[in-house]
Amino acid sequence: MKKLFLMLCLSLALSCTKDFEQGVAVEQQQAAKIIRLSDNNVAGSVIVRFDSEAITRVEAGVSRTESTRSGIESFDSVLDMVGAVKMERVFVSNRFEERLRSEGMHCWYVVYFDQSVDIEKAAAQFAEVSEVAVVQLNSRLDNIGGEQSAVATAQNYDAPTTRAKLYPAFNDPDLEKQWHYINIGDTSVFSGVKKGADINAGEAWDITAGDKRIIVAVIDNVVKPTHPDLAANMWVNEAEKNGVAGKDDDGNGYVDDINGVNFVTHQVDGSITLVENLSDHGTHVGGTISAVNNNGIGGCGVAGGTGKGDGVRLMSCQTFHELPSTDPRFNSWPTGTDTGAARAFQYAADNGAAIANCSWGYPGRYTSDAVFTPQNSAVRKAIDYFTKYGGGDVLEGGIPIFAAGNSKFDYPSYPGAYRDYISVTAMSCDYTPAYYTNYGPGSTLAAPGGDYLQKYWTDNFSGKDNSSVYSTTYMDGTTYGYMQGTSMACPHVSGIAALAISHALQLGKKLTTLELRDILVCSTHDIDRYCTGSKNSLNGNQVVPLQLSTFKNKMGVGYIDAFKALMNVEGIPCVTIRTGYRLSLDITDVIGGNPTGMTDSSGDSTITVSMSQADRQKLGVEGDIVVSKTGKLQLKCTKPGSAIISISFIAGGTSVGSNEATGGMLITRKMAILSRSFGTNGGWL
Repeated sequence: MKKLFLMLCLSLALSCTKDFEQGVAVEQQQAAKIIRLSDNNVAGSVIVRFDSEAITRVEAGVSRTESTRSGIESFDSVLDMVGAVKMERVFVSNRFEERLRSEGMHCWYVVYFDQSVDIEKAAAQFAEVSEVAVVQLNSRLDNIGGEQSAVATAQNYDAPTTRAKLYPAFNDPDLEKQWHYINIGDTSVFSGVKKGADINAGEAWDITAGDKRIIVAVIDNVVKPTHPDLAANMWVNEAEKNGVAGKDDDGNGYVDDINGVNFVTHQVDGSITLVENLSDHGTHVGGTISAVNNNGIGGCGVAGGTGKGDGVRLMSCQTFHELPSTDPRFNSWPTGTDTGAARAFQYAADNGAAIANCSWGYPGRYTSDAVFTPQNSAVRKAIDYFTKYGGGDVLEGGIPIFAAGNSKFDYPSYPGAYRDYISVTAMSCDYTPAYYTNYGPGSTLAAPGGDYLQKYWTDNFSGKDNSSVYSTTYMDGTTYGYMQGTSMACPHVSGIAALAISHALQLGKKLTTLELRDILVCSTHDIDRYCTGSKNSLNGNQVVPLQLSTFKNKMGVGYIDAFKALMNVEGIPCVTIRTGYRLSLDITDVIGGNPTGMTDSSGDSTITVSMSQADRQKLGVEGDIVVSKTGKLQLKCTKPGSAIISISFIAGGTSVGSNEATGGMLITRKMAILSRSFGTNGGWL
């Protein structure tokens, strides 16, 4: 009997252990369903993805707009438990429904419930439902705003004095304030300003200034569609503009979306309006991309055209809002969430956007792509959808471009840090990293973002905003102003991407997303040489020195150059030389082969180099451009600028073949020369 009792106890113990292990396994399985992209999540909502078998039952029980029942008993019990207000599909488009379903995007729903309910507990309860494959906490997004903002009204504009020196082809009076496009070394910007610390826009504008067929989705605050320097370059949904008010005329899932959509309200159907919020961040970003050029007012946009209706179009995808807490429309559903961002990417793809400018990211740190981006998050799914189906008629797929962040962290914010996306760090007007910029692994490249702090302290608090980025605004009734941040650097890259697509279209090419990404990354100059010495930074309210060596090899591959990007579109090698110094370039790097074999009977080189007289004058080229017998191209430019040179030689002989004599063939290759003013003080310009 005693032996039997012991065996029974052992059996019960083993059974309990087995049950315990199974219970732990179930809990682990349920926990694995839950995605947390941020520690800062929205109360009262979660995103769920149903499995492929359950979705049929769900769709039978949920209307396209909203419902509080799913048709799954266990799921509906949780809805009742959390006090569900409604549930609705995340991704909707009548026109592209078949495509959405093929990507499994019809399985994603957002559930809104009582905000007093603990979202972690709610997520765990939804994860217990076997038909639920994923539960995603609805994360807040950080709108990466400028560290400093200042308005510029008509009363405090300086009289234009340098515009003609910048780019005389455009008549925009405030182009002189935009050192970030063309930096002529004006010390009113900053006493330590360095000529050439810009995106080299003028040289690019000589080739193209944009193409109206290109659409850039500004996923941000609202882009004010009636701004006098933006209105002509706003994307217009003609079907909705000319359709019936209150009707989804084009079948894209949204009503009356003439210039874009306000995703803050989380509506799927019903009237969607662009609400002008208290922040002008999106309008400032949009102006950098495509403020109308050569229209006689304000400043310029990187791809704003030539004043002939040829600027790239801005699609306002509003995902952030900053209304007072007393506004009853937005108290319930806080702004800047995964839901809005996911819908914005899908909308941008479905409506023809080629570029998504994303001056935002998740707060907090993620140590790797695997930790941050599980394959089954709604935002990741939407970005992948955009990269696959975006582009419209001008690009094979869409390209998302993100700001790295303004927290001085040694890592950029996600999603931009993900290996397939572009993350933009910020550079100052003297080539140094901006004091606020994030940096480190995952950073792709740098662009001008402004740095008011250095001027503020170095120049005795005078005109501190001149060294920030100047663009369109509408805060407090103003129309232009200064802001700084990686948010401001990001649209410079988006604008250059638009120029690259524009030039490809001029050449009869249609780039792929990967080709455009490679062009942007390879259109940069070394920034590490300027990561030496120190500059001003802030620790709280205290000004402290910032050691620039910290940024070395961590700002991305370099700072971007618009002209170089256009040369890469053409496949023309671009060589940067130091103004005032003689270049000695091995010509075989361009034409290949053995230069000692490219000679005539006298031993002289048969390689010839030509440059137009206008370009020679622009660059201040002194003497002849020659190639030595050993294949060294000798060239000296006394002025900064760029030009195309032609390199010709005879392959297979010392003369070109003719009917009378056997000979070789004439080969001509082009190469771009970019003359820049480099200094000698420890690598500083």
